[in-house]
Amino acid sequence: MYKIKVYITLRESVLDPQGSVVKNALHSMEFTEVEEVRVGKYMELSLPSSVKNVEAAIEEMCHRLLANPVIEDYRYEIEESVAQ
Repeated sequence: MYKIKVYITLRESVLDPQGSVVKNALHSMEFTEVEEVRVGKYMELSLPSSVKNVEAAIEEMCHRLLANPVIEDYRYEIEESVAQ
C-alpha cells in the first residue's frame, strides 16, 4: 500500500486573498511579526501496491483534478507501507 501526501499551493505570482485575510486576523490578534501568509491544500491518498507507476498516476491525478496547473504548484511524498 502506498500513502501519498499531496501539497498544493498557489504560485508565487498569484495573489492569495485568503492568505491576506489570515495575515490581517493574526495582526489583529497582536501577532504582528507575521509578514506573509500563503494558504494551500493538503491531501492524503492511498493506493494499492499493485499500481505499476505510482509517480505517473499521481502526476496525472494532480494535473487533471487535484491542482489547477495554471495557478497552483504541487508536490508530493510517497510512503510505502510495510505489511505487518
